[in-house]
Amino acid sequence: MAFHPINRDTDYLLPPSVQEWLPESHLARYVVDVVESLDLSPLVRAYAGCGSDAYHPATLLSLLIYGYATGTFSSRKIERATYDSLAFRYIACNRHPDHDTLATFRKRFGQEFQSAFVQVLQVARENQLSRFGTVSLDGTKIHASASRHSALSYGHAEKIEAHLKAEVQELLALAEAADQSSVPDGVSLPDEIKRRKDRLAAIATAKAKIEARAKERYEQEQAEHEAKMVARAKKEADTGKKPGGKATKPPEAGPRADDQINLTDEESRIMKVAGGGFEQCYNAQALVDTESMLVLVPHVSQDTNDKQQVAPMVEKMQANPEGLNKPNTVLADTGYFSEKNVETCVKAKITPLIAVKRDEHHPKWRDRFTAPASLPEGASSVDAMKHALKTKDGRAAYALRKQTVEPVFGIIKSVMGFRQFLLRGLENVQNEWTLVCLAWNLKRMAVLRPQ
Repeated sequence: MAFHPINRDTDYLLPPSVQEWLPESHLARYVVDVVESLDLSPLVRAYAGCGSDAYHPATLLSLLIYGYATGTFSSRKIERATYDSLAFRYIACNRHPDHDTLATFRKRFGQEFQSAFVQVLQVARENQLSRFGTVSLDGTKIHASASRHSALSYGHAEKIEAHLKAEVQELLALAEAADQSSVPDGVSLPDEIKRRKDRLAAIATAKAKIEARAKERYEQEQAEHEAKMVARAKKEADTGKKPGGKATKPPEAGPRADDQINLTDEESRIMKVAGGGFEQCYNAQALVDTESMLVLVPHVSQDTNDKQQVAPMVEKMQANPEGLNKPNTVLADTGYFSEKNVETCVKAKITPLIAVKRDEHHPKWRDRFTAPASLPEGASSVDAMKHALKTKDGRAAYALRKQTVEPVFGIIKSVMGFRQFLLRGLENVQNEWTLVCLAWNLKRMAVLRPQ
């Protein structure tokens, strides 16, 4: 048997072309084709036009999108991939942007990712990949670029503060004493005092931020308490009977001992995660089209639950261009249910199908074939939604929720491998989540496109 000779010194007879490296259907080609068709003029104008030649924003954006779509998030790994990977070499035109260029571009132009995100959705609509009629809303906890062990609670801060103040007084007394024979060798009293005063200043800053958060929370809880008391008084006046149950207690002002702030990323929050336990996270939201599984609206919140997310998601959706801002129906689980959220959807002329409570695991089989009684006249928006959820069409529509939005989160986390933000701060994290969803949409559109 003959073997191919091992010879790595043979020159190309003709210069190699990057167009020959990848098959026509490759994801990298699709990402490049779509990104280079977008209007990136705001990014182009941001460059001063002096100095050495810069990499085109379309090239850098394509590298980031393809990197996130294939599980390569680090700018250093993307730089390395422009040497090791044919796909990255193709996108970079056989050049090698360094990691600092990529990282600076991602952070500097994060706000512009939203414009690219919307333009990609318009491409999907023009190519008839979806009509964006019914959408599903859900959220998932994604780890922040910070450890929960870097969090400082208000109660612990006060203990450390008292301890440091006592040490400062002790050191000052030693510094003022005529006889300093009790000071250990090698100890610089001014340095030790300064070190503790710097820590006290940092703790004071952290406490002030916790107190500001506590004040915001108190104002919100107080407003909710007053609204409940007004509703309770109105019910009593309408019925002539005292409402059952205990009246809600008014909220307490001031920070609690377990209120925390993270010293690495102070805008992240401790959140309960799937499988049990608590981690330093952000609450990433996505409004997903049930027809194509494309993300219509990405959003990031600091709230630990989903109850407050309907209004901002509807607001962001309505800001989209025509054809991407008026779905017919929105599906959401029981974590989003409230009368206010239902009214928000109705006011936006969207039919809400939000689960009121968890369904039984083994409902009676007859219930699936039994139509609900007719809706009485003058029924509220919540009653109308409850009635719709019991109808055959309502049950069929709501069943789409699990098979659309939850698989998107599963693929983003398990296939694309995105489980932790690289950037810090709510605004930067929002921009990175938009980039993640942009990468997912292009990855999905490459599958849905006519072959």
